[in-house]
Amino acid sequence: MEYNFKKERNKMIAIGCDHAGCEMKAAIIDALSEKGFEFKDMGCNGEPCDYPVIARAVCEKVLSGECEKGILICGTGIGMSIAANKFKGIRAALCADSFSTKFTRLHNNTNVMCMGARTLGVGVGTELAEIFLTTEFEGGRHQRRIDLITEIENE
Repeated sequence: MEYNFKKERNKMIAIGCDHAGCEMKAAIIDALSEKGFEFKDMGCNGEPCDYPVIARAVCEKVLSGECEKGILICGTGIGMSIAANKFKGIRAALCADSFSTKFTRLHNNTNVMCMGARTLGVGVGTELAEIFLTTEFEGGRHQRRIDLITEIENE
């Protein structure tokens, strides 16, 4: 069964990268737009840039509710992960394989995924983005743990 993102949510996805991730970002937008996903491109488009600036732009779109989720891409994904997790209310995860990507949504209700363009191929990155965007949070006992993380964040 084909996943119909527009029909089920009609929400925008914020996506951004530094100069290392431009090819992967473009491939994700092209491939997943064909499947009904809509993207707000927060840059960059090839010019050298600082990844924290892009992380801020994507996280602000997610936190404002303008975008449901975010995707961040840099060379390794690590810098974007560190920067994104500085924003209160963002739960970002470095995604490098399908199992972890699926379970970061199922159990952690992450709202931003980070990937490394230099560590993953464009095909794998696109596949992981689709898994991230189509996997729903399980809730239940996992919500209690998310609440505990939020408590720590609010201290």
